[in-house]
Amino acid sequence: MEIRTRRWTRSPRGCILGVATGLAEWRGLPINLTRLLVLLLAISTSFFPVMIIYLIVALFLPEQRREDIIRDNYNRHGSYGRYGRESEDSELKRRYENLKKKVEGMESDIFDREKEWDAHFKAETAL
Repeated sequence: MEIRTRRWTRSPRGCILGVATGLAEWRGLPINLTRLLVLLLAISTSFFPVMIIYLIVALFLPEQRREDIIRDNYNRHGSYGRYGRESEDSELKRRYENLKKKVEGMESDIFDREKEWDAHFKAETAL
């Protein structure tokens, strides 16, 4: 199951603090290849520099949340996963409805103010 995220976060599916797995999910890279590259980099630099940087990154990277996940491939049973297309569609519909309500509220405020100004000017011209 391939997961993509909107930003680099620590993945709960990671082996060691989830930094390499989070990087792979963020960039759409194979997870095992990313782990292997981090390991090879650590071996080639005698472990300490890469491990210190890895730990620092792990301290500052936020943990992955549900909102960070952008897609989950169609699984082999023919249904979408927990964070699949259905939840994305419902989230988009919810956000659309919220924006629509805000715009309608702003429009009614503007029209109410126009009516107030019209009534004000009519009252002044009648004097």
